[in-house]
Amino acid sequence: MSFAEIDYSKLEMWIELEKEAREIRRKMANWSFVESQPPRIRAALKYYIETGDIRRAANIAGLDLEDFRELLRKANIPVVV
Repeated sequence: MSFAEIDYSKLEMWIELEKEAREIRRKMANWSFVESQPPRIRAALKYYIETGDIRRAANIAGLDLEDFRELLRKANIPVVV
């Protein structure tokens, strides 16, 4: 696929959806809970809030996916799909 074939309107739509999801995660997060966590967990939660990459964030935290999702629930951070 060349650059001429890229549908930029769809790309812009996905970028906008990612921005909206990030804003939702930022607004709903319990920041006092996030900041009270040990450095590795805190970094993973912040990474997830900014990127939405749950697998990499769980890896950063050193947790399996199920345990990391439980941590997200405690921090009031939604999994926006």
